[in-house]
Amino acid sequence: MNNTVIQSLVKAIHILECFEDEKELGVTEISRKANLNKSTTFNIITTLEAHGFLEQNESNSKYKLGIELFRLGTKVNTNLRKIAFPYLDELVSQFKETVNFVLRDGDNVVYMDKVESPHSMRISTNVGTRLPLHITAVGKAILSGLPEEELLSIINRLKFIKYTDYTLCNKNDLMQYIKKVKAFGYAEDFEELEIGLTCVAAPIFNFDGRAYAAISISGPTPRMNAEIREKMGKALVEATQQISKKIGYKA
Repeated sequence: MNNTVIQSLVKAIHILECFEDEKELGVTEISRKANLNKSTTFNIITTLEAHGFLEQNESNSKYKLGIELFRLGTKVNTNLRKIAFPYLDELVSQFKETVNFVLRDGDNVVYMDKVESPHSMRISTNVGTRLPLHITAVGKAILSGLPEEELLSIINRLKFIKYTDYTLCNKNDLMQYIKKVKAFGYAEDFEELEIGLTCVAAPIFNFDGRAYAAISISGPTPRMNAEIREKMGKALVEATQQISKKIGYKA
């Protein structure tokens, strides 16, 4: 490990990461999940709480992520949207279909921004919509960019709901598809969420190499033939790679 790494900060980061899949945790639970002794855990928690990064629920003495993280996260998301928007605009100009920007939120994706297709017949997505990772092209793109252990953890707890006859509804099929996404760099949703809707998407990576956002192009299935989907996939990969580099990702 690099000698400049400050171990106490690393431990604090591990503690914050414990809340990725948990809303509230007690000191003992955090200690176990972060693999730290209880006194060290308590001291770091107290410091994080004093600075607003954790908050204690007085009714059960458990801790949750604090408002300061939300405040900083909002700034990060706003900056990322500003970086991504010109690429959304460019992709719409190129393909004349609706382009979406999403962020991962636990086992879901949240639609944060979009640029509409100029066609009168188009796919309309709503900013703020939340959908499960496994039924969308953007979600599968994000899954393809996660570490293996995290990917398996998510897939093992997913509730596989069949939205259409084409929805991937079991772990093995999803895992096999994710392998293909990793190989090609982009994912597709061929009427898995809604009949008549086809999407292509590629992931955006943060500084530590984990996918946490994605961009998709969505259109009516008759216009989204195999040739155009391949062109879209390549254009999306190029765009998301450029965005990832601008936010600190180094391949």
